[in-house]
Amino acid sequence: MENPNPKAASNSGLKAIIAILALLLLGSLAYMYKLSTDNTNTVALLESEKTEVLKNLQTSKQSLDEAIASNTTLSEELIVERDKVQQLMAEVEKSKGDAGALAKYKAEAARLNNRIAALMRDVDVLKKENSKLTTKIDSTNVVLTDSRRANDTLVSRNDYLTKTVEKGAKLSVLNLQTTAVKQKSSGKQIATDKASKADVLKVSFMIAENQIAKSGDKTYYVQIIDSKNNVLGDKKTETFGDKALTYSFVSTVKYENKTVKVEKDIPVSDITEGNYFVYIFDKTELVSKSSFILK
Repeated sequence: MENPNPKAASNSGLKAIIAILALLLLGSLAYMYKLSTDNTNTVALLESEKTEVLKNLQTSKQSLDEAIASNTTLSEELIVERDKVQQLMAEVEKSKGDAGALAKYKAEAARLNNRIAALMRDVDVLKKENSKLTTKIDSTNVVLTDSRRANDTLVSRNDYLTKTVEKGAKLSVLNLQTTAVKQKSSGKQIATDKASKADVLKVSFMIAENQIAKSGDKTYYVQIIDSKNNVLGDKKTETFGDKALTYSFVSTVKYENKTVKVEKDIPVSDITEGNYFVYIFDKTELVSKSSFILK
């Protein structure tokens, strides 16, 4: 039997090694290509998500700008939220494709959008209520009899809806309504627009929901003035510093950040026909007003 040629064996081994190395190289190149492709796809996905976050934030900012321009009582709160949106947009724009950072920004954007949505609902309520308030009164005397000589007249010059709310802590009083009724001996009440028949005035109003206001007891002073500038009801006077307020009744409500309805019946007798005005005060601040006519 002949011995194998050593040179031929060596060449065969070398070729095998070269083939193996070639396969490894091809495998490495394929793996590197996959990593590169995956990384490119990841970067593209993050950029797409970043663009979407910025787009949503821009939409929220535009909504806030429009609401602020409408000059509602929530303007200060809206400005605060707009500043937060602008700051978050700047941070997102500076981000460098960090998935963890982007997730944090998306969560913060979602939180801001929820807060903004709640504010927008409040703005809508205030706009609707403002459209209903058509009666404008230049001034109203709230200091009567002896207190009128001793104190400056408390004058209401602006709608409560145009006053600036500090940090959203003040509450909105809505849907102030007063109805004159005739009280039957059976207890049944019949609505009337005639002064001669009215013996009860039914007053109702809503304290609007406000999740950022301080909860607890809220006290409101209600003043009803007849056509002869007389205060009806209790006719009691409360002093606030150097100002005094004569009111028809006082209502203390336990407020828990949800909408509360307040109702009160005021017995009256021998009232005259004419214009009647109803005012609600938070201490000396006028927060709501309305009027009605009895024939």
